[in-house]
Amino acid sequence: MAKILLYDTTLRDGTQAEDISFQVEDKVRIAKRLDELGIDYIEGGWPGSNPKDITFFQAIQNETLKHSKVTAFGSTRRARITPAEDNNIQMLIEAKPDTVTIFGKTWDFHVREALRISLEENLELINDSLAYLKQRVGEVIYDAEHFFDGYKSNPEYALKSLQAAAEADVDCIVLCDTNGGTLPHEFPAIMEAVQNAVSTPIGIHAHNDSGCAVANSLMAVKFGAKHVQGTVNGFGERCGNADLCAIIPSLALKMGHECLGEGKLATLRSASRYVYELANLTPNKHQPYVGNSAFAHKGGVHVSAIQRHPETYEHIRPELIGNRTRILVSDLSGRSNILAKAEECGIELDSKDPVTLEILEDIKEMENQGFQFEGAEASFELLMLKAMGKLKHYFSITAFRVIDTLRESDKAPVSEATIKVKVGGQVEHTAADGNGPVNALDFAMRKALVNFYPQIADVKLLDYKVRVLPTNQGTDSVIRVLVESGDHDQRWGTVGVSTNVIDASYQALADALVYKLYKDNQ
Repeated sequence: MAKILLYDTTLRDGTQAEDISFQVEDKVRIAKRLDELGIDYIEGGWPGSNPKDITFFQAIQNETLKHSKVTAFGSTRRARITPAEDNNIQMLIEAKPDTVTIFGKTWDFHVREALRISLEENLELINDSLAYLKQRVGEVIYDAEHFFDGYKSNPEYALKSLQAAAEADVDCIVLCDTNGGTLPHEFPAIMEAVQNAVSTPIGIHAHNDSGCAVANSLMAVKFGAKHVQGTVNGFGERCGNADLCAIIPSLALKMGHECLGEGKLATLRSASRYVYELANLTPNKHQPYVGNSAFAHKGGVHVSAIQRHPETYEHIRPELIGNRTRILVSDLSGRSNILAKAEECGIELDSKDPVTLEILEDIKEMENQGFQFEGAEASFELLMLKAMGKLKHYFSITAFRVIDTLRESDKAPVSEATIKVKVGGQVEHTAADGNGPVNALDFAMRKALVNFYPQIADVKLLDYKVRVLPTNQGTDSVIRVLVESGDHDQRWGTVGVSTNVIDASYQALADALVYKLYKDNQ
């Protein structure tokens, strides 16, 4: 099948999303990671719109990219001036990108109401802007903004706008579903009309306002597009852009197209997580292909089936894109879940062993109390090891006290935790301050244990979630705390449940430290 060119606009269109803002250093790091992934074009920003994007194009000149072309984004010239007089056009050239992408109006409504010029004048500024850039930049791409809305409003004019771009000898014409309202069934007829009107290679840029951005991108490719634009994780304004993390494996594994270089597809999930990390956002666990739950199985029938034949409930092998099968354990679980989870943890468990049934009953009882082991696999692994008598007793917390004191009404309370820890026959009694009672307790536990187990110093608290369970008890409700911890090698989740948030936190924090010690001894 044909090679499909991948164009990433995370650093420009992706940053228009609510809650996302990258510093220049972050943008450079993401660009380098996208280059490693094998993305063909990386749109770095709009040099004429803000100083940050200008600085990015200066900074990226100091980097050596092995595969990707750096692209600068802008608009056609303003009305009633020449391209040579247009500052935005000049800044695109001065940014020294490998490729320039500019957008123009294809919807007659926008030409009349936004630009307030004649339809013919709009065609002229599309053509001469592109022709001017084509003489000065190695590669020029034209984004036909609002093309699908424009085509549905006035197909003859929308196609004329594409012909004006084609006559400037651009390298690719990208059809933009800017408002994200087009549906997949509309593509065959529109793509046929476009290809009858121009012979220039066609691309697609879809937004997700109707939930169809990925489907629309794939339909465009099916009907002739050779260039696909999108963002990592679907970041973008309003409902986001087409998600390259879903498009790429669909093109490669489902449609047989060449996208990334050999061996690159298996790094897709790690690239997705890398961008989430720099965006300071929690990854969407339900994201297709790369999400934590994309290949997670809970029902006992499902688990039993995938152990025999994974394709029964998995549409691809998750390892192909760097993900993995996960077996979830809950009160819905059967014996097959327990056995599969034990195998995943490297624990040998016999299906006929009474311990298996004991663990299953324990899980059902604990979940009835409010425990949840999805996302707290470390606590579940410790539960299995205890039931089998294979978990070493590392320490005992014999007592702790946490005090919150408000000393001045206009300042935050001061938190202090005191703790007694017993390791072997030795008792350690210590105290620590913290930013809040849980933080103080966490510090005190580590401080008490680090003299016995120096590796405790490597553990970092990465995430802390508190949920009030729906028991209709108000402030007397049951609290579930999920903690994610990590060191330089791995991350793990633990859980605690109590009517007391400090006690629930203590359970999860203690499990996290025990798990670290257990893993280090393996």
